[in-house]
Amino acid sequence: MSQKQLHSIEELDEFVAKNGKKLLFKHSTICPISTTAYEEFQAYLLDNQVESAVILVREDRPVSNAVAERFSIKHESPQIFLLEDGEVKWHTSHWKITKDAIGQALNV
Repeated sequence: MSQKQLHSIEELDEFVAKNGKKLLFKHSTICPISTTAYEEFQAYLLDNQVESAVILVREDRPVSNAVAERFSIKHESPQIFLLEDGEVKWHTSHWKITKDAIGQALNV
């Protein structure tokens, strides 16, 4: 399953509107913590088929800001969201983003 990069509010809207469980990852390409978290996210996706998307927070700041506003969740980077039926079911950030944590959130 390919991972999508969201560059516009329209792409974000389409992604959020899709049925089923989805992972949305906010990534800062200049942050070592974000790089580690992104590697954990990628490791999870290697073994699991789940719809996912990434927002590069510096390059696509309006999209990143839209997530914070839409779900009323303070922006952090790195940050991951489990979305289902247009709602955030789980989210975490920084060092708490691990392959195991993602797996536990999806298996609830």
